[in-house]
Amino acid sequence: MAALWTLSLLLSAYPGCLGLTPPAELPQPHNQPPLLGFNSSSGGLSMDLPVALRVFSMDYHHVQAPFEIVLWIMLASLAKLGFHWSGRVPAVVPESCLLIMVGLLVGGVIYGVRHSAPPTLSANSFFLFLLPPIVLDAGYFLPGRLFFENLGTILWYAVLGTLWNVLGIGLSLYGVCLLAQSSLGDVSLLHCLLFGSLIAAVDPVAVLSVFQEMHVNDQLHILVFGESLLNDAVTVVLYKLFESFLRLPSVSGVDVLLGGCRVVMVGLGGLCVGLFFGLVAALTSRFTSRAQVIAPLFVFLYSYLSYLTSEMLHLSGIMAIVTCAVTMKQYVEANVSERSNTSIQYFLKMWSSVSETLIFIFLGVSTIQDVHMWSWPFVCSTLLLCLVWRATGVLLLTAVVNKFRRNAVTFRDQFIIAYGGLRGAICFSLVFLIDDFPKKRLFITTTIVVILFTVFVQGMTIKPLVELLDVKRKKRALPTVSEEIHSRLIDHLLAGIEDVVGYWGQHYWKDKFEQFNKKYLRRFLIHEDHQARSSILRVYQELERREQRGDEEAPPIVDPHSNSRPLLPEEMDSIRRILSRNLQNFNNKQTPAYSRHTLHQDATKDKIRRPLYRHQSLGERYTYDTITHWSQREDREFDGSHRARAGLSRSHTVCSMSSRPILQDCMVPAASAQAQQVDRKTSSTREDRISPQHQIPMGRAPKKHLSFFLENEK
Repeated sequence: MAALWTLSLLLSAYPGCLGLTPPAELPQPHNQPPLLGFNSSSGGLSMDLPVALRVFSMDYHHVQAPFEIVLWIMLASLAKLGFHWSGRVPAVVPESCLLIMVGLLVGGVIYGVRHSAPPTLSANSFFLFLLPPIVLDAGYFLPGRLFFENLGTILWYAVLGTLWNVLGIGLSLYGVCLLAQSSLGDVSLLHCLLFGSLIAAVDPVAVLSVFQEMHVNDQLHILVFGESLLNDAVTVVLYKLFESFLRLPSVSGVDVLLGGCRVVMVGLGGLCVGLFFGLVAALTSRFTSRAQVIAPLFVFLYSYLSYLTSEMLHLSGIMAIVTCAVTMKQYVEANVSERSNTSIQYFLKMWSSVSETLIFIFLGVSTIQDVHMWSWPFVCSTLLLCLVWRATGVLLLTAVVNKFRRNAVTFRDQFIIAYGGLRGAICFSLVFLIDDFPKKRLFITTTIVVILFTVFVQGMTIKPLVELLDVKRKKRALPTVSEEIHSRLIDHLLAGIEDVVGYWGQHYWKDKFEQFNKKYLRRFLIHEDHQARSSILRVYQELERREQRGDEEAPPIVDPHSNSRPLLPEEMDSIRRILSRNLQNFNNKQTPAYSRHTLHQDATKDKIRRPLYRHQSLGERYTYDTITHWSQREDREFDGSHRARAGLSRSHTVCSMSSRPILQDCMVPAASAQAQQVDRKTSSTREDRISPQHQIPMGRAPKKHLSFFLENEK
C-alpha cells in the first residue's frame, strides 16, 4: 500500500502521458541549465564554453513520457500483485472491482493534490494500444472446437441480440426523454440510438476477468465469451453508423439501406483482412527455422498490422485481429519451436494482463471529475432497461435457437448469460468520442454508473448465484489422448452418417475442411520437417501445449493422503521427450497387415509341438496350409485325407470327433463347398485305418477332440 501511495503522489505531479487527455497546458520549465557547450540565449546554436561544471543536474522533461508510462505500468502491476496476496479477498471480490477501487484511490489523490480533475484515458490510446493485446490473447487461445461448434448460437446472440438491445434501449430512452420534456427535451432520437449502441456493448475484458474465476462449464463460457467478443465488433459498427447519421442534415430510407450494407461490408471486410494476414503470418513462420529468435515477433506484428489496416480502411479491427489469430495459430505452433511457443504464450498473457489492469485502473481514475450531470429519470431508466432488454432478448433468442441445437441451453445457463452482460471500457471509451452537445456530460455520467453497477453488483453476485443455481462447472482435468481419439472417431462417424443420409451438417463441413487443410494448406504453410505424419502424434502435441497453457488456470489436484511425490520439472520433460520419441518411432514403423489366418501360434504353451508351416498354392486360388505335425505314423494315416482336401479352395468350419490323442489347435487347409461329400468319405476311411494301439478300450469313454477347419476367403 505504501508503494501504491508513493506512485500515486508521483503520478499526481505529472499525469500527462500514456495517451491521457491533459487537464491543461503543462507549464514550461524555468531556469533550466544551458546545454553543455551551447549558448541558448542567442537565436542560433553557437559553441561556447560553459560557465561552470555542474556535478549534479536533473532534466525531468527529457524523460517525462517514458518515465510516466513506466510508473503507470508499475502501479498496475503492484495492484495486481497485491490482489493475489490479499488473502480471502479474491474469493469474494472480483479482480476488476479491486482494480477500479485502486483507480478511484489514485484519482482521489490526484484530485486532492492538484485540485483539478485527473486526466482521462483517450479513446485513441484505448483502441490503438490497450484493446488489441486483449483481443489478440482471446483470439489466439480461443478453444477452436467449442467456438466453431457453437458458432451459429454465438452469431445469433451477437448480431440479433445486439440489434435487439440497441433498438430496444434507444427507443425506450427516447420515450423517457419525451415524458421528461423539461430536463431531457433536447435529446433527439438519433442521440438515444447512439447512446443505446454504446451502452449495449458487453465488455470481453470484464467478462473474462469474472468468468475465468468461476470455472463454469465450457459451453456456457464459450457462449458468453464469444458473444461478448463479437458483440463489440457489432456495437462499434453500429456506433459509427449512428454517428454518421447524426452528421447528415437529414436521414432518408436510402441512407438506412446503405447503412445496413455498410454494416455487412465492415464485418466481412475485417474478416477478409484478418484471414489474409493470418495466412501470410503462417507462411512467414515456415521459413523461421534458422532464426527461431524472431519467430514470435511475427505473431505480434502481423496481428497488430491486421488491426491497424482494418482501422485504416474503416473496417472492424476486432474482427480482423480475432480472425488473424485463429487462422495462424495451428500453423505457427507447428512451425516454431517449443521455446518460441512458450515465449508467445507468456508474452501474450503478460501483455493482455497489463492492458486489462490499466483499463480498470483508468476507469476508476476517470470517475473523479469536476462536473457530473445527473438526471434521476435517465440514469435509473438506463439501468433498468439494460437489464430488462438483455434478459428478454436472451430468453426469446434461446427459445428459437434451442429448436436447432442438440444440446439445449438450459434455463440456468440462460440466466447466467443474461446476468453476465457486464459493461466496461468499450462503452466508456466510446462515450468520450461523441461530438459535443448539451447532454454529453449526462451520457458520460450514466455510462460510469452503469459500468460501476455491472462490475460491482453483478460481478460480485454472479459467483454466489452460480453456486446457488448449481450451474455445471468445468472439468478441471485435461482430456487424455484416448478421449481425444474417441472424440475424433465420433466426429468421423457422424460425418459419414451425414454423408450417407445426404445432410450437410457441421460434421460434414468440418470433415471437408479437414481434408482440404491436410491436402493443401498444411503442405503449403507448414515446413516439411514439422509435418506430423501421425494424427495421434498431433493430438499428443496439442494436448501437451494445452497442458502447458492450463497449468496456471487449472492446477492439478493432488491428494494430500497419497504417499507419491509430485514429479519434478526435469522428470516431466524427460517423460515428454520419451513419449514424443516413442510415438514418432511407432509412426515410422512399417507394420505389415495381418489377419487371423496368418498369425503364428504361441509355441510356449506346448513345448513338444513343432513350429507351424505355411504353404501357398499357385494361381488365384490360394490357401494357407497350416498343419500341426505329430508322429510319422499318424502323419501317414492322415496323409490320404489331407491330399483329398489340398486342392479345395473354400469350406465351412467343420467340427469332427476323433479317437486320437488330443491335439490342440489342429489346423488343416480350407476346402470348398464340394468338400462335404469328401469329408464323409475320408472320415470313414480314417476311422478304418486307425492303428490298434490307438483303439479306444470298451470300458473307457472315448476322448473327444474338436478339429476346426478354418477357411481363407478369396
